[in-house]
Amino acid sequence: MKIVSEQEAYENLANAIVLSAVDDYKSALIRQKRNPDSTSAAEDVKRLEKFFYSDWYEVLTDLDPGYLIRKMKEMIDETDGKPGRIRAKK
Repeated sequence: MKIVSEQEAYENLANAIVLSAVDDYKSALIRQKRNPDSTSAAEDVKRLEKFFYSDWYEVLTDLDPGYLIRKMKEMIDETDGKPGRIRAKK
């Protein structure tokens, strides 16, 4: 068992929280793309974007929330919301 410092343990926890939110955001964007009329997906996207711009997010990471959101949306657009699938460029 690897022994980690208290600081490293907190950083690992913070990273896990952010990664979980990113995974949830990606899933919500995919659901929203596949079903644009889904109020549930839209609410999840809005809730997660609110988290990314929150004070709590700033405590957890230095990653720019606007950059993260933009890149996630680009990724979903490029893959048509399907893992491992890149959309042909027009």
